[in-house]
Amino acid sequence: MRKRVYLSSPHMGGEELKYINEAFDTNWIAPLGPNVSGFENEMCEYTGSKYATATVSGTSAIHLALKCLEVGEGDVVFCSSLTFSATANPIIYQGAEPVFIDSNYETWNMCHIALQKAFDDALENNTMPKAVVIVNLYGQSADYDKLKAICDKYNVPIIEDAAESLGATYKGKQTGTIGEIGIYSFNGNKIITTSGGGMMVSNIEEYTKKALFLATQSREAERHYEHKELGFNYRMSNVVAGIGRGQLKVLDDRISKKKEIYEAYKEGFKDIEDIEMMNICDFGEPNYWLSACTIKEGSKVKPLDIMLALEKENIESRPVWKPMHMQPFFKDYKFFSSLEEGSVSEDLFNRGICLPSDTKIDKKDMNHILQILKKIFII
Repeated sequence: MRKRVYLSSPHMGGEELKYINEAFDTNWIAPLGPNVSGFENEMCEYTGSKYATATVSGTSAIHLALKCLEVGEGDVVFCSSLTFSATANPIIYQGAEPVFIDSNYETWNMCHIALQKAFDDALENNTMPKAVVIVNLYGQSADYDKLKAICDKYNVPIIEDAAESLGATYKGKQTGTIGEIGIYSFNGNKIITTSGGGMMVSNIEEYTKKALFLATQSREAERHYEHKELGFNYRMSNVVAGIGRGQLKVLDDRISKKKEIYEAYKEGFKDIEDIEMMNICDFGEPNYWLSACTIKEGSKVKPLDIMLALEKENIESRPVWKPMHMQPFFKDYKFFSSLEEGSVSEDLFNRGICLPSDTKIDKKDMNHILQILKKIFII
């Protein structure tokens, strides 16, 4: 059997062990320590955010962000539909009600037309949202000028789910720093990883202090253990943060490699009319986390055909995220489409596929993948 080619797997840069060894040598094996504060400071330097709170996951960072914005029982939160469930689950943790917003074809991210429809409905029914969670899908920023103008009009804060877009930019700004609060994920499949972990960033100190307090079990500043509100065990460990510090040093290299992979697919598919790569918008530079494409309507080839062909060669690929409004758990919540009939996110799910985008792919692997895919469309 051929060696396994992954969709997007961990890729160590070489300096991670130095920070891990420091944690062991100094006995900082705890959910605090020099690596945690160092990782937070270095993330602030990289992204331009004023404050950062390292967490155990991107999901927990979203949960803290919702808590900081005082989202609670019975509140409404607007949320991108085309995303992983981790974006929406914390809304349910808080007893709030998600309302799902469709994408557009230009960005694959939240559509301002659908967002305005949701606000119009909220005004009519007196159900204005407490927050809007906007996802930067597959490493590309949403179009924040259009979305933020609407949110600002109604004075509703944005939580920017940049779990997939660390290092990507929107009009010169790092994604994750455009909304009131941003979050990143360092899960094993992300562009850099800590094996599992996340980060909440903000330019508002009050939110950062609140997040740190909540993430450390809401312990009051008393000699004894005093708790006046519900807390969480969400703080990143010093060992895990050490991996993150080493990984951050190679982030720009990983982005360059991901871009190289995307461009290899685009060049390889230039003569295949049935394949269209995910559009790259000119308002910023993505991090190209996953190279995604759609198959033309009516094509004899379906996304499953591609996945099965790659699977036979021990190569991993995935469908595009199944939208939240189509998920059995979330099907009864409101959804606002960009279209009069159907939805963009559902169409992208039906016709989309995420191609192998691992930063350890070499030219031989890339040529082999392209040969497989070209053969499918030629037959």
